[in-house]
Amino acid sequence: MSTAALPFVKGHGTENDFVILPDPQAGLDLTTELIVDLCDRRRGLGADGLLRVARAGALVTAGVLAGLPDGVGADDWFMDYRNADGSVAEMCGNGVRVFAHYCRVSGLVEADEFIVGSRAGGRPVTIHHADPSSAEVTVDMGQVRRDGHSAVTIAGRRLHGTVVDVGNPHLACVVDDLTPDQLADLELTAGGGPQLDAETFPHGANVELLTALAPGSGEVDFTAHMRVFERGVGETRSCGTGLVAAAAAALAGVGRGRGSVGITVPGGRVTVTVGDDCRALLRGPSKLVADGTLRADWTVR
Repeated sequence: MSTAALPFVKGHGTENDFVILPDPQAGLDLTTELIVDLCDRRRGLGADGLLRVARAGALVTAGVLAGLPDGVGADDWFMDYRNADGSVAEMCGNGVRVFAHYCRVSGLVEADEFIVGSRAGGRPVTIHHADPSSAEVTVDMGQVRRDGHSAVTIAGRRLHGTVVDVGNPHLACVVDDLTPDQLADLELTAGGGPQLDAETFPHGANVELLTALAPGSGEVDFTAHMRVFERGVGETRSCGTGLVAAAAAALAGVGRGRGSVGITVPGGRVTVTVGDDCRALLRGPSKLVADGTLRADWTVR
């Protein structure tokens, strides 16, 4: 497989990192091999995932999308997100913040509030501030749906959690007897990683481990610590949809249908606010750290 020279940007949201490929007319052939190579931390640029920046209508014309998802217009910028293994993901909360940051500072949009298209639907974003390297962004993640309970074997323990849909599937496990230090010491890949119930999650799921909620102060009602294992990627430093799923599950566990939770992950801290209608807002940082051009035929298979 030979490739032409490709411009790219590298960014991250709480150290959940992405390769951004500008492709307004959806002309790139994003093969699994290309994505895997780009995201490989030895032979490529290295990332947890890839964000293609394209017009939603162009992706439909190119056959990448069968149609426009709910709330997405043909002229909206669409986050065509792929996991590091090349698989398609419906949604990525950290990715949306980085995507929105890129669109704003690159001049693709001129407003601080706009819609980012995703396979989970249109996601309204608010840019609180942005410069060429740093931004603070809130994403309306839509409605959070809790779908019962399931269990997972991970880090040598059998844990029970809440099944949550945030546009993609999650099992959020609040572990009441787990301290932040104990959480940090867990080996999440022991035994081959999370072992989920295949009947509940036929296509896999992200798994979150969260400490019990502690009283918050100032702008948040509660605080907690979290680690996450993402399907198609492995453990990451952060996961936006996972943070939303974990916050919703934890609030429900203490009898709260709404509230705000400041969650610390290995890559930093974000705030999740769940409203009465089960709509969730995710607020956190974005960093754009580098841009450049991949040389022609940088990967040959």
